[in-house]
Amino acid sequence: MPVRVLLVDDEPLVRAGLRAVLEAQPDIEVVGEAADGAAVVPLVRQTRPDVVAMDVRMPLLDGIEATRALLRTVADPPKILVVTTFENDEYVYEALRAGADGFLLKRARPAEIVHAVRLIAEGESLLFPASVRQLAAEYGDGAGGGNRAARARLERARLTDREGEVLRLMTRGLSNAEIAGRLVVGTETVKSHVSAVLAKLGARDRTQAVITAYESGFVAPG
Repeated sequence: MPVRVLLVDDEPLVRAGLRAVLEAQPDIEVVGEAADGAAVVPLVRQTRPDVVAMDVRMPLLDGIEATRALLRTVADPPKILVVTTFENDEYVYEALRAGADGFLLKRARPAEIVHAVRLIAEGESLLFPASVRQLAAEYGDGAGGGNRAARARLERARLTDREGEVLRLMTRGLSNAEIAGRLVVGTETVKSHVSAVLAKLGARDRTQAVITAYESGFVAPG
């Protein structure tokens, strides 16, 4: 089955460009478009996409609030890929903290756009880990251990030593297969560890777990 994508951006030209790039791929299908975040929830319910590619800045409801609304009101929500003009943007970090799974620059090359959608849909590695680390260092709420909520979440999780190793490798953007190779274990074992880390941290996905790792001081973001 192709990866189903919903495009959300207030610029028609951006939506047209993304549609052209994505629909040229045999394994990706654009199932709908919206010009503002306010239309996301009803469109998601109608089209059931796997990935929502969403602008972070829109006039009525921005990508941050649209992400929160989507995750709050839709059962089994799709992955959310924030599309932005600026890489080092506090809005992007807030969208990631709100539950977005990754971000993509509007100036990205077609191959990068396709790769980002596929990677987000698979959910087995972190998109642009170095950029996420930079964002956490600059905009993280008490990054480096000052965020009490993140510290408390990590303490309650009581990760095992192996789960801690897996989380550290997740922050570096390694896939399950790459983590398995690094730890000399099977891929299924890594999947089990990743699932345990997410469950214990109460994280929606790898991105949220990585942000907790940075903001709790478990891993230094700098």
